[in-house]
Amino acid sequence: MTTDIVLAAPLETIGTWQLWAISIAALLTLLTLDFALTHRPHEVSMREAVGWSVFYLLLPVVFGFYLFADYGGTVATEFFTGFVVEKSLSVDNLFVFILLLPAFGVPKTLEQRVLLFGIVGALVLRGIFIALGAAALQSGTWAFLLFGGILLLTAVKTFKDALAGQNAGDRTESSEADVSDMRSIRFIRRALPVTPEYRGTSLFGRHDGKLALTPLAAVIVAVFATDVVFAVDSVPAVYGITNDPYLVFSTNAFALLGLRALYFVLQGVLSKLAYLHHGLAIILGFIGIKLVLHWAHETWEQVPSVPTWLSLVVIVLVLAVVTLASLRARARH
Repeated sequence: MTTDIVLAAPLETIGTWQLWAISIAALLTLLTLDFALTHRPHEVSMREAVGWSVFYLLLPVVFGFYLFADYGGTVATEFFTGFVVEKSLSVDNLFVFILLLPAFGVPKTLEQRVLLFGIVGALVLRGIFIALGAAALQSGTWAFLLFGGILLLTAVKTFKDALAGQNAGDRTESSEADVSDMRSIRFIRRALPVTPEYRGTSLFGRHDGKLALTPLAAVIVAVFATDVVFAVDSVPAVYGITNDPYLVFSTNAFALLGLRALYFVLQGVLSKLAYLHHGLAIILGFIGIKLVLHWAHETWEQVPSVPTWLSLVVIVLVLAVVTLASLRARARH
C-alpha cells in the first residue's frame, strides 16, 4: 500500500457553519471584553488574576461537557486531551512574556495590554496554521509523518535546552541578556525609530518631529515575532490528538484566552518548576511518535496506533511527575 492515500477523516468534523459562527462570535466577544477591561491601565492584583484564571479554566470544562452530551465521549476526550496539551505548551508563551516585559521596561499598568495583543497575534497565527494543517491532512497521510517529524525535532531541541540549564529559573535570572540577543528585538531597535518613553496605551507618537513607534508597539512586535515559532510547534501537536479542525481551533482558543490572567498568577511560580521543559520535551516527543505511528497504521494496518485516552493519561502523568519532581528538587535546595 502506498502513502498517497487521501483521508476521509479530516473531512469529518463537528464544526458546522453555525457552530463555527457561534464560536468565533464568542471569541470576539471575550477579546472585546478584555480590551475594554484593559482600556484603563492598572496594576493587576492577585485576586483579579486568580478570578479570571478560574473563569477561563471553567469555560473549557463546560464546553467539554457540552461536547460529551451532544457528540459523545470520543469527541469530548479528544477536546480535553488537546486542551491539556495546548495549555501545557502555552507555558512557553508565558516564559516569553516574562522575558520580554522586563527587558522592555513595560510599566505594570501596561502589562495587560501587551499580553492581550500577544494573545490576539497568537490566535491569528494559530488560525492560519490550523487551516494549512487541515489542507495538508486532506492531501494524504504524509502530513502525519511531517507533523511527527516537526514535533520530534522540537522535542530533541527542547530537551537539549533543558539539559543545558535553560529552564525557567535560569532564563528568568538572565532575562535581560537573553532578550537582547533576540534577532527580532535587534531588528526593531535598528530599523525603526522608537520614542524614549511609554505614552500610555498609544502605539505611535512623535519624536524629533517624526512619527515613531512607542516602546509599547516595539514589545508587541517582538511578541508577534515569537508567536510564529510557537504556532509551528503547537498546531502539529494538537493535530496529533484529533483530525478535526474545529476541535484544533477550540483547544487553541481556550488555551490562549486565559494566558493574560495566568501570567500574573504564575510569573512567580514558573521559575520554581525546574523540570518543566524536560516534561514538555517528553510530551512533544510522545505526540510526535504517536503521529508517526498513525501514519504507519494508515499505510500498514498491522502497525498499532495510540488511542486518545492513552494520550491523555500519559500527558497528565508526565505533567504530574514533572511538577512533583520540581517541587521536591526545590525543597532539597
